[in-house]
Amino acid sequence: MPLHVPPAPAPALRTVLTALGSPTAVREARTPSLRDTQGPLTAELPLPVHVLDRITPAGTPATRLAGWRFLIRCHERAVAAADTRLTPDGWAFSHFFEGPYVTATERALRQAETMQGSYQPRLLSVPELYMLTLWLHGDFTADGTKGHLAATDLLVPLAPAPPGIAAHRPHRVAELLPVLTNRLAPAATPLLGSPA
Repeated sequence: MPLHVPPAPAPALRTVLTALGSPTAVREARTPSLRDTQGPLTAELPLPVHVLDRITPAGTPATRLAGWRFLIRCHERAVAAADTRLTPDGWAFSHFFEGPYVTATERALRQAETMQGSYQPRLLSVPELYMLTLWLHGDFTADGTKGHLAATDLLVPLAPAPPGIAAHRPHRVAELLPVLTNRLAPAATPLLGSPA
């Protein structure tokens, strides 16, 4: 499937490239793989990062744009990622990081390229569940910074996924949203004298 990666805002990319070109920023980053890499580093595959803020009582997910994430590559391999965030003064570099979500994102993107259909890749974070998914939005011409989860969009949970949710298995939003809704619902407080 062709993935239609939305263009990142030019100022967001500039902040990442400036940080990559700064020996201080790279040296002080808590990313050993980035500090120890020999060779040129490039910022690629910009993905808008959306956060699932809440699911309304009607079952509608409310999301917001939190920033842009770039995979940092060296010799055809992602060694780290860089996040940017929107401030009152515009886009700003946030931080470099490494870990399982970097390789899981790369794996999920490769997996998505073999699927039928055309999608716009995004990332969807569910902070309350410590969950990150590759969000494959069905309207690949849409503005990557806006939009809502459509029932037919696909979510691919990245590893490590929460217990009971299979990592790297594509789920339609209509299929996964009830599971997320159930897990995000506040636990009912038992009445005194009732069995726990």
